[in-house]
Amino acid sequence: MLVAGLVLAMVAGLIHLYIFVLESFRWTAPATRATFGTSAEQAKETRQLAYNQGFYNLFLAVAALVGAVLVLAGTVTVGTTLAVTGTGSMVLAGLVLVSSDRTKLRAALVQVLAPALALIALLVAHLT
Repeated sequence: MLVAGLVLAMVAGLIHLYIFVLESFRWTAPATRATFGTSAEQAKETRQLAYNQGFYNLFLAVAALVGAVLVLAGTVTVGTTLAVTGTGSMVLAGLVLVSSDRTKLRAALVQVLAPALALIALLVAHLT
């Protein structure tokens, strides 16, 4: 279960790295606007907010990825703490997203599924 949790934490981290790139560097690109359902004008007006938000996703990704790598390298306590902090924050951010706008359920599921499964697997691994 530990390996499954770490793999899922890494998948979650990679998803959030991708979101970082979209929000911080490709926000006004047509494909990104289609993904997030924004017009060219909305994207231009919200570019600075998206840039900032993208970095929050980067920081969550780094926590999950570095945590998983540290556990694999034998630094279990620090690594697990980072992985749980990163994936737990991802889950909470996804819940905030869907609670603020129910039309964002699909986006929230993309954001929440892998980290939630990682948390469950890490919990089971540490309880057994």
